[in-house]
Amino acid sequence: MSSPRDRDGFEERPDEGSGWREPGHLGGDGEQPPADRPEQPPTDRPGESGGSTAWQPPGWDLPPAEPDRPASPSQAGPQTAGEQPAPGGLFGSRRPRQPSELERVFAYQGDAVGAQGWAVQQGWAISDGTAPEDAVLAELVRTAPVRATKDHRPAGVMRGRYGTLDLVAFDVLYASGRYAVPEYAVTAAPVLGALPPLRLSPARFWKHRTGGLVQVPSGDPGFDTRWVLLTAEDGPAARALVGDATVRGLLLGTDDGDEFWTAAGHLAAIRPDGHRPQLIEHHARLLTALVAALAPAL
Repeated sequence: MSSPRDRDGFEERPDEGSGWREPGHLGGDGEQPPADRPEQPPTDRPGESGGSTAWQPPGWDLPPAEPDRPASPSQAGPQTAGEQPAPGGLFGSRRPRQPSELERVFAYQGDAVGAQGWAVQQGWAISDGTAPEDAVLAELVRTAPVRATKDHRPAGVMRGRYGTLDLVAFDVLYASGRYAVPEYAVTAAPVLGALPPLRLSPARFWKHRTGGLVQVPSGDPGFDTRWVLLTAEDGPAARALVGDATVRGLLLGTDDGDEFWTAAGHLAAIRPDGHRPQLIEHHARLLTALVAALAPAL
């Protein structure tokens, strides 16, 4: 009869490793290998005693810790007042990128809330562009000297008085699906009398929908180099507009960023931006001068 010591009835063979013991450095009992097994040479790591050159994976030994490496952000040196560190990356933290002068000049300046807050303080009325009196604004958008589409509509409408003029200021909102952004700011003054079709634009601007219009020079080479007046006919209104020294002086003092046109009984100004208080006041000053120049000819 077999017993548990009989290995299920099979005898142990001396060459099947019955005398093997786990090496001591792996948790064995530290016994020496049997005499019939050759003793293996020590496998020291490079740099340790023994001078072994046994192979090991590259990077196995980590470099020693730098003793002068700061242990916390407080030891890394004081932070300059007002300096905001940028998020760290593979190469550590870096200073935030400062926008260039050109980027600051042409940065989007739309602030509908600020403009409407200013309008309320001035006693102006606010609407969303869907009031009955706002119907005329769609015609201003349609005839504007920009590439307006069926997806452009008036929004953020503000009405009130500035000096001697009644004004309406609004954004031309591009809305398509979930995308809506104010692309242009328009300020317009209703004018009594028959306004001829007029277009006053910076010379550097591309001209849209100018078919049938002719250029009327002012006779001032400095002004005609920067500004172009287009009209359906060379009449008294056009001559009065470009012949006014105040108008020419104000326009030459700007950045050539606005365009003016007449439509739906209004003289209007437009700029590719969202409305803000400074822009409303800027347009109001220019429109005041333009309306005053046109008045004798109407």
